[in-house]
Amino acid sequence: MRHVTAATASTGEPNRRRRSGVVAGPLTVMALSLVLVLLMGTRGQAHGVSGFDALFLQGITGAAIGPLMYLGAKHMVTGYDHLAFLVGVIFFLYRLKDVVLYVSLFTIGHSVTLLAGVLGGIQANPFLVDAIIGASVVYKALDNMGVFPTVFGVRPDARVAVLGFGLAHGFGLATKLQAFTLPANGLVANIVSFNVGVEIGQVVALSSVFALLTVWRARPDFVRHAFATNMLLMAVGFLLVGYQLSGYFLEA
Repeated sequence: MRHVTAATASTGEPNRRRRSGVVAGPLTVMALSLVLVLLMGTRGQAHGVSGFDALFLQGITGAAIGPLMYLGAKHMVTGYDHLAFLVGVIFFLYRLKDVVLYVSLFTIGHSVTLLAGVLGGIQANPFLVDAIIGASVVYKALDNMGVFPTVFGVRPDARVAVLGFGLAHGFGLATKLQAFTLPANGLVANIVSFNVGVEIGQVVALSSVFALLTVWRARPDFVRHAFATNMLLMAVGFLLVGYQLSGYFLEA
């Protein structure tokens, strides 16, 4: 698969390429504004479990397959840090089979650590894990902008990176569930159901995003706004990293 970036996508149009780094379309600005509102409204807890969902988890007494699948799907659809990373992953993927490949690698990664974290009792500091998740958004934005080969002379293997960051995203999910004392009765069924729900939510969210990207990429202004969009995506990633590291040091 030929790796496409914001830099290579505009080959042959020097003037457009120069403008792409500073111009952001109205949809891009609206999207960033929405993310910033979510960050402020949830105090940066991109995939926390609270409210009625928390009460439900605390009251589970056995297997609750359907509700846990729903909760997992809701968790992914509202987990904007996960979605920001995945949007970056599929941003320049034009073929469906490539989308399936990379999303599958991400799924394998986060499924392994979600199950290992909750069922295996593997612990990780939630602030540091979420900081890594924020860093994954920064990485993908930089990769899409072609920064690694231009500045460092190397390009990380995108497949390895997506799988590796998928492991971090899975731990992010696991740390939220570890905050609750889940009963041993039905635990395996519940966690597997939650994970299946996450995959369902992921498919629903990314199908919509991929459809919107397909329409946008058919417009003549896509290349002009691609670089700026990834710059804004990178800014969101840095916000997430900064917030989580602040929480880590304040807690310490």
